[in-house]
Amino acid sequence: MPKRTHKVTILASSKLSTQFGEFDFIVWKSEYENKEHVLLSYGNIQDFNGSMLTRIHSQCLTSESFVSLKCDCREQLHQAMHMIRKEGQGMVIYLHQEGRGIGLTNKIKAYHLQSQGLDTVEANEKLGFQADQRDYQPAIDLLHHFKINSIQLISNNPRKFTQLEKSGIIITKRVPIQIKPHSLNKQYLQTKKKKLGHLLDHLDL
Repeated sequence: MPKRTHKVTILASSKLSTQFGEFDFIVWKSEYENKEHVLLSYGNIQDFNGSMLTRIHSQCLTSESFVSLKCDCREQLHQAMHMIRKEGQGMVIYLHQEGRGIGLTNKIKAYHLQSQGLDTVEANEKLGFQADQRDYQPAIDLLHHFKINSIQLISNNPRKFTQLEKSGIIITKRVPIQIKPHSLNKQYLQTKKKKLGHLLDHLDL
């Protein structure tokens, strides 16, 4: 993981009315890689002096656009937006990292392997990838761009904490985001808890 931060360029911005309230929608890039990401913010984040309520969320086209029931990504995104709106200040850093970083094509290949009996980790590894290939450096670059050094992180994933803390971002609080499982995603969530170490205390193994 790079030790330095990289320049962030704001490409476009607008207000976005959602069922959770009106957010600022910002498209941005880090010079670290050539990808368009989104910042969805509520309130004036540039003049905020406290510890910003923050969700770092990876794109999940299958769940968020096509309402797949295989995971909890859509519910996590919506719950985070609701929490931020209720708080009155905060942001979702929405990263273009489909399939835990393996891309959409390979994610669908992994889905096919899962239909044959592999779990989500085994499927990624069968395709030659790590279980989780996401890189949070662009999110770190964006936080530094807005001079945000302290956050309350909405997450169950300890790997996010490790990358952020190594970069100098202070995490003052972990805010759990636990979605009630159902028959179609329970195994997926159990695998995240057992094999990826996600902090899902509401789940039995």
